[in-house]
Order: sequence, then C-alpha cells, then structure tokens
Amino acid sequence: MITGELKSQVDKIWESFWTGGVSNPLTVIEQFTYLLFIRRLDETQLLEEKKAAMIKKPVANIIFTPEQQELRWNSFKD
Repeated sequence: MITGELKSQVDKIWESFWTGGVSNPLTVIEQFTYLLFIRRLDETQLLEEKKAAMIKKPVANIIFTPEQQELRWNSFKD
C-alpha cells in the first residue's frame, strides 16, 4: 500500500491526467510510463554530458540532438 508523501504525489499525477481529460486508467499508466522513460533518457544524456565536460571531449552517445532539446525532461513545464 502506498502511503504518505508518495501517495500524495501519485494522487497529484492522477488528478492532472483526470483534469486534462484522460480518464482511462490504462491510458494514464501508458502516458506515465512514457514520461518516466523520457526522464530516464534525459538523466542518461545528462550523465554523458557531465563525463564529456570532465574529459573535455564531445558527448559520445547523443540521445537528444540539438533539434530535440525541447523533448528533454528538464525542458517540461508543470
């Protein structure tokens, strides 16, 4: 059972989907999974960028091209 702060966060996400017109639980889970995937991709690229900056070389494994920067997790707004 989910309780406390985590439950509050999950409820907030469900409320956001519901008020946005998405009421099918399977669709909510699908969209939430997609968002988590995008977040993980962005975290992976951030790590690669930090490594590249430390060794002063270009990023070896580019996930998001310069044209795709608006698709990164850190560019999403509430």
